[in-house]
Amino acid sequence: MIEAETITAVMRALADPTRRAVFERIVNSDEITVVELTRGSSVTQGAISQHLKSLKQAGLVCERPEGRNVYYRAQPGGLEPLADWMSHYGVFWRERFADLRNLLKEIDP
Repeated sequence: MIEAETITAVMRALADPTRRAVFERIVNSDEITVVELTRGSSVTQGAISQHLKSLKQAGLVCERPEGRNVYYRAQPGGLEPLADWMSHYGVFWRERFADLRNLLKEIDP
């Protein structure tokens, strides 16, 4: 099973709607700066920086400093712990839904 702390960090990072929106913008860009992220939102630069810090700590983004700018990009394996955790429970629920489907067919053929 995936380490619980890693999954918790990813879930907490993505639980905030603004942070999810920031993450989506990063995912849809090759690289993006804080200035560019701020320009396209109603959130302050300081708040964007805090969201980026949380995303970085969760392993969802990485940064590349260049001169006065810091470029952010999605970390390729960042969502992997969450996807693995969900697939584990996906098997559980698929079996339950199959059982329910069979039961419903028996009740109402």
